Amino acid sequence: MAFIGATGSGKSTLAGLVARLYDATSGKVLVDGKEVSGYSFETLYNKIGYIPQKATLFADTVEGNISFGKSAQKVMTDDVERALDIAQASDFVHAMDDGLQSHISQSGSNVSGGQKQRLAIARTIARKPEILIFDDSFSALDYKTDRVLRQRIKTDLKGTTCLIVAQRIGTIRHADRIVVLDNGAVPSSISVGNRDIAYIPHLKTDAGYVKEMCLLWQNQIQ
Repeated sequence: MAFIGATGSGKSTLAGLVARLYDATSGKVLVDGKEVSGYSFETLYNKIGYIPQKATLFADTVEGNISFGKSAQKVMTDDVERALDIAQASDFVHAMDDGLQSHISQSGSNVSGGQKQRLAIARTIARKPEILIFDDSFSALDYKTDRVLRQRIKTDLKGTTCLIVAQRIGTIRHADRIVVLDNGAVPSSISVGNRDIAYIPHLKTDAGYVKEMCLLWQNQIQ
């Protein structure tokens, strides 16, 4: 499932509610039919993998960064290699002088923005959560890497639920369902599993972004 909308429309807020970075002040947020507040922190942490737009890396080796944090199962070197491969990070990591043992500077200052995002994605994949939340986590990737990475997630992580927050349509065009957010509300959603596209531009809404996005979407799938 993907969430798209203009800046400030509430996409990251929605993703944060699912990951329980904060609690809802009204209504319910359910994961597998159970309110997120009903899970222990450890259970929810093991179930959900959250990747923010701003990747956080630490002064450690590549392997140390990928295997960082608690998980239901210990992250082994094979898990790190697999996660790097899926996240399209293997090539640049193994081009570094010491491969997995190469040093990453504090905040990842010695790698590019796109490389930081791929390492952060790999770290989450290595934990093997049931649900992956990408909070605009592809924004620094070029279009080819973005496309290949999403295809690898689809083929290599079958059975994993993916929630993708994005602003560019190319990142979410193959999602099973697209939810359009406008000013914190959902004027409508598009079910794209069978290409049954709702013609949202005819909705009674002043959300110009919604109309523009849907027209662009229709032009791309024709």
